[in-house]
Amino acid sequence: MSILLRRIYDENKTLGGHRVLIDRVWPRGISKEDAELDEWLKEIAPSPDLRKWFNHDPAKFNTFKEAYRKEIKANSEAQSKIQELKAVAADKRLILLFGAKDKEHNHAVVLKEIIEDK
Repeated sequence: MSILLRRIYDENKTLGGHRVLIDRVWPRGISKEDAELDEWLKEIAPSPDLRKWFNHDPAKFNTFKEAYRKEIKANSEAQSKIQELKAVAADKRLILLFGAKDKEHNHAVVLKEIIEDK
């Protein structure tokens, strides 16, 4: 299973793989053509309330991580999409694209962990 996390603003499009934007909001300054996405999965992004509460504060990351996992678990559509991403990752490289500046404290890190869970 090969899953890469990449900030969409820094993304090197020469990497092959299935490219999925996992943010609820489209990244500013990036055109749909330039993004070269295979999918945009808004439904697996954190809820607007959770995202606003977290505000990318590293001190809140552990609490955010637990709350986001609960949101995913309670959402059957998100569960279905995650199963689809697991299947993709089993066959080829999966590139999860996000817009957050902090590459260590964001929902993509949590989502990657969820997808890699056995």
